[in-house]
Amino acid sequence: MTDHERDIAETAEGTDATAARRPNLDLPRLEVGRRDFMKAGAAVGAMTGLAGCTSVLSDEGNGGGGSSGGSGEHAVAPGEHDEYYGFLSGGHTGEIRVVGIPSMRELMRIPVFQTESARGFGHDAKSSEVLEEGGGYTWGDTHHPRVSQTDNDYDGRWLFVNDKANGRMARVDLEYFETDAITNVPNSQAVHGACMQLPDTQLVFGVGEFRVPMPNDGRDVDDLDAYGSVLTAIDPETMDVEWQVEVDGNMDNGDGGKEGRWFFATGYNSEEGVTQGEMARSDRDYVKAFDIPAIWDAVEAGEYEEISGVPVVDGTMDSPLNEGDRPVVRYVPTPKSPHGVSVTPDGKYAIASGKLDPTCTVIGIEEIAEVDDPQDAILGQPRVGMGPLHTAYDDRGHAYTTLFIDSQVAKWDYEAAVEAEAGSEEPILEKHDVHYNPGHLIASESYTASPQGDYLVSLNKLSKDRFLPVGPIHPENDQLFYIGDDQAGMELVKDKPSYPEPHDASVVHRDKIEPAKTWDRDDYDLEFVPEGEESFERVDESTVEIEMWARRNEYAFPEVTVREGDEVTIRISNVETTSDVIHSLAIPEYDVNLALAPQDTREVTFTADHPGVFWAYCAYFCSALHLEMRSRILVEPRDG
Repeated sequence: MTDHERDIAETAEGTDATAARRPNLDLPRLEVGRRDFMKAGAAVGAMTGLAGCTSVLSDEGNGGGGSSGGSGEHAVAPGEHDEYYGFLSGGHTGEIRVVGIPSMRELMRIPVFQTESARGFGHDAKSSEVLEEGGGYTWGDTHHPRVSQTDNDYDGRWLFVNDKANGRMARVDLEYFETDAITNVPNSQAVHGACMQLPDTQLVFGVGEFRVPMPNDGRDVDDLDAYGSVLTAIDPETMDVEWQVEVDGNMDNGDGGKEGRWFFATGYNSEEGVTQGEMARSDRDYVKAFDIPAIWDAVEAGEYEEISGVPVVDGTMDSPLNEGDRPVVRYVPTPKSPHGVSVTPDGKYAIASGKLDPTCTVIGIEEIAEVDDPQDAILGQPRVGMGPLHTAYDDRGHAYTTLFIDSQVAKWDYEAAVEAEAGSEEPILEKHDVHYNPGHLIASESYTASPQGDYLVSLNKLSKDRFLPVGPIHPENDQLFYIGDDQAGMELVKDKPSYPEPHDASVVHRDKIEPAKTWDRDDYDLEFVPEGEESFERVDESTVEIEMWARRNEYAFPEVTVREGDEVTIRISNVETTSDVIHSLAIPEYDVNLALAPQDTREVTFTADHPGVFWAYCAYFCSALHLEMRSRILVEPRDG
């Protein structure tokens, strides 16, 4: 065990809220020494090379741990297609990574919060405007990709993802796999969780993590009572902020109930401190249960304060809106610093993971509205292991929880957890080692009402010795499990190195995603430029507009002449009708780099402030005469 993990274990050992019992949180203490922690950090000897599987029902285990080759029924032969799309966050790269499952082959990268040259994102006028309207930052940190749903099932229309770094929310069009909107969220820093109001994606929620003064204009930097964190509701069609709700403490992750009334967010720092020591004094924190219709009622009744142009509803504990029989936010007490929260497929429970406590907290969703004390809505708290972070589900009533410190995934029965005593290990069916220190995990279609129950991906933070060394910064390790055979247990199918530092994922069946093969001209505002309708127009003394096309081997104009200082706007269309024939327009000296899929049209404006000869060329290898596909740009000196 590393020193850091030992410190975490000691923190948890001192917690009195190990497994909340009704009607109070007087719970048994954590027994740190009962199991071998070798799997928690730096593994020892030959054990590091093995993927072990441990059954808590048998001393001999269930034999699911040895396979990592991806052979047999889980293999995807060359030329065959995967069963699922996996949408993985890219973390600090600010992108979404698309992989096929079960092959784990990387299919595409979708730039979201950063410029990206291969796809020309941030280089043409349209995508540059998306980035600029999103705050104009040069980087982002994607965490939680969520695919839109209709009737609690993926509809393949959009993917939403948060920017943990800069407090933003983005929307990706899944017809074109392209980011088409970014919202810079006011009154919030570090938008962490990103989820939706279900069943029909009525709202997109951004869970604000860092507490800041509102408004954050420098007046209240030393007044901690003026600090707050907010849940932000965004219209998925317009990407406009509808309202925010201020709460006590920090928030972390979130998930929505299946019937549209409730949204849940974990919280930490109920002490509302600003240092680590101040944030970790209390033995309990809270899951916040947001009553969405009640919040709408408050907004429509004008019961809010407008801050930074947004209606902000007071959802703090002492708010008048939390008095009476319909509070806008209910605070469910949970053990120390809960991390992930996810709603079960049947919509009955919201399950929060303890992080600094070895339990998961099972909250009855129907009970929340009925009980006087929100603590009475806690129906179970199984002891799953050290460092529980996130939980996913299959279609057979099983929950799968990552154990960061134990370096395991625990499989357990959530209905059995409701029936068992608080702190019991009886609901635990199996534990499987992962390599190493898992954060998020995702099972196929786990966020819907109908998960598939066949594959699970554990997104492990450390890989250590699993791959060829590549210097001090190691790849992370995404491990694929087959979970469809309860008798045989979890089967490790393969490892996949991942560029750091990803976080979460969504897995969607391929039948629910319908990507376009070429662009539909009706889906963009620019006018398509067909062959024969190219044009060069000098609008005035210093403005030039060029409309041109590209097809295999040539551009509409083999040569254009402009003057030094001209503002040049180029609109260019790829006139190819065959899919997968990509062209581009690259003029490196003027920082122009457009990528054009078939039937796509892009536009860019630059100032021709360097006289000389500059070659515009296609940067995508598109034909045998690819190297000859170019146009000469002549920039004449203004005083020549």
